[in-house]
Amino acid sequence: MVRLSKTTLDKTLPWILLIGSIIGLVVSFALTYDKIQVLKNPSYVPSCNINPVISCGSVMSKPQSELFGIPNTIFGLIGFSVLGTFAALLTMKIVLPKKIWWLIQGGVTGGLLFAGYLFFQGIFRIHAICPYCFLIWITMPPMFWYTTLLNFRTKRIPVNNRVSNILNRFHGDVLIGFYVLFVAILLVKFWYYWSTLI
Repeated sequence: MVRLSKTTLDKTLPWILLIGSIIGLVVSFALTYDKIQVLKNPSYVPSCNINPVISCGSVMSKPQSELFGIPNTIFGLIGFSVLGTFAALLTMKIVLPKKIWWLIQGGVTGGLLFAGYLFFQGIFRIHAICPYCFLIWITMPPMFWYTTLLNFRTKRIPVNNRVSNILNRFHGDVLIGFYVLFVAILLVKFWYYWSTLI
């Protein structure tokens, strides 16, 4: 239980957002490229098709890979570009107005919810782990979590001081708990396959 100070958050959050945005952009670009190749040539095998479980080709062909007829990857390219720009400004110590912080909070919250929706669809409906999506599933939680904690701490989002202090005190435990649950779901859901590899 290491208490997270505002100074530490101020220094580390821009880098968390920037690194997460770069990962998101690379993933979105790679999936967009593969999607285009599949549309051009239905027999094209995406680079992320590794085995029957770890595969993005099976995910890419499903309706869940689009929103309003637009591939999810396009939203990723736009969203991570905007977030990465704000993150780059923060790394240069540029002070952003409160409304921009609300926009950042809205972006990471929306990103987390959308990643959660795609996680559920991929794991429980499509029954596949897209390796590129996996990277988003593990990068969005800290981006959301630490943005939220800083906005609580700075009162850009009103919250009770006691609640804010408890969340800051147990910030690492919450994140570790998330990852333990995340890995447990993947292990249990696909144990029929993992057990054949042992």
